[in-house]
Amino acid sequence: MQITDKNGTVSFTVRVQPRASRDEIIGEYQDRLKIHLTAPPVDDRANAALCKLLAERLKVPLAAVRIASGERSRIKRVIIQGVTAAMIRELAS
Repeated sequence: MQITDKNGTVSFTVRVQPRASRDEIIGEYQDRLKIHLTAPPVDDRANAALCKLLAERLKVPLAAVRIASGERSRIKRVIIQGVTAAMIRELAS
């Protein structure tokens, strides 16, 4: 998985599957972090659920998690402040 770590900010790519049976981080899939979300992909509900899940798992404020690109796609680039690349790799395992 490609993770960019600069000045306390980490950037990586995720693949989201909305309308899943539960919110969970599946692991690494095709060089991305695969995440299942129960939220539907309408009205930015899946994006909000993604940010909330990552913030909870990484124990950072919700404001530290941001979707940089792919807001209307299953494949998104996420930027998180206050974490390290090792913390993201730990999520994938």
